[in-house]
Amino acid sequence: MECGVCTGSCPVSRVIPTFSPRQMIKRALMDKDDTILHSRELWACLTCARCSVRCPVGIDFPEFARVYREGARKEGNLPQLSHQGTLQAIMTLQTKNIKQQRTAWASEVGKFKASGDLFFFVGCAPYFDAALKFGNAALEAAKSVLQLLNRMGIEPVMSDNERCCGHDAFWSGDEETFRVLASKNVALIRATGAKKVLFHCPEGYTTFKDHVPRVLGDLPFEVLHVTELLAREIPKSRVKFVAHGSKGATVTYQDPCRLGRKAGIYDAPRDLLKLVPDVHFEEMGRCRENAQCCGTSAWIECSSASKALQVERLEEARETGATKLITACPKCQIHFNCAKSNTDLTVEIEDIYSFLLDHVVKTTGSMQTASPGRRIDS
Repeated sequence: MECGVCTGSCPVSRVIPTFSPRQMIKRALMDKDDTILHSRELWACLTCARCSVRCPVGIDFPEFARVYREGARKEGNLPQLSHQGTLQAIMTLQTKNIKQQRTAWASEVGKFKASGDLFFFVGCAPYFDAALKFGNAALEAAKSVLQLLNRMGIEPVMSDNERCCGHDAFWSGDEETFRVLASKNVALIRATGAKKVLFHCPEGYTTFKDHVPRVLGDLPFEVLHVTELLAREIPKSRVKFVAHGSKGATVTYQDPCRLGRKAGIYDAPRDLLKLVPDVHFEEMGRCRENAQCCGTSAWIECSSASKALQVERLEEARETGATKLITACPKCQIHFNCAKSNTDLTVEIEDIYSFLLDHVVKTTGSMQTASPGRRIDS
């Protein structure tokens, strides 16, 4: 196709005029230009899927970029790693037989168990906070999820032996590492007897829902995102919300690329935010399938272009009159907080789970105590 919708839709193309998805496909498929495997353009793509959801013939450009990245690696063309490659090093370590303390934080805030029907896959949030020092943002989200589940009478399964979901390896063209991590995680979850696996990180969710089955076959468990579960179960539970200090405040919501465009989950987070009384929800101009990406992915290629996109999005949030930008992705929160630190923008970035927990009516008794027998039906 020569319509150019992909390039016209691409956020990177607006800040790097030489970047063009359409031209990259043309070079690979029509011009037979082998130099594409040595180009930096392959790594500039955010794989945000804004191009593919708009494509009139359904071309999956993120998958095109991912496959060619595998070839680029073999040619020695590697991405620029963010944070000196710390997160990639941690991910690689998790392919080995290592001892972890992934659940130490959870023992301090809630109840969980070693086996059962519902597995809470925390992901790399504990490592993010240890490595990046962004105010424990990612870990606070996981803590809030556990406490919300407990308040609903749910005591999930959690494990120190959980590994990185492999998202970043997969989208960086490192399928070998991705396969190892996927195999270890599936074996672990199967051993706990879990029938459902719950993710609060959109990247972990889409990795298990879409990509792990491609390399390991059908999974022996169902994959759920926390917002899906909470939006369905909270209205039927005894958990109630109050405005507290947010009465009359305006909030807006960032659609994570993996949760929105890649998974099609748009309504559940918004339904949850609307449960909080006396808080006004205002959409940004670009939202849902048209939402702007947070500017970087897989801890690679964080550049001046990334920062420009992040600041642009924060300014868009400010224009709504919102005092808070609510996210459902730990990486979105980290990236926006990083960009905000170099501006005079005052909009606060908060994860949706902490926001909800902050507004739960404080009660005593059974609502704060998990019930091991609570069953969550699909």
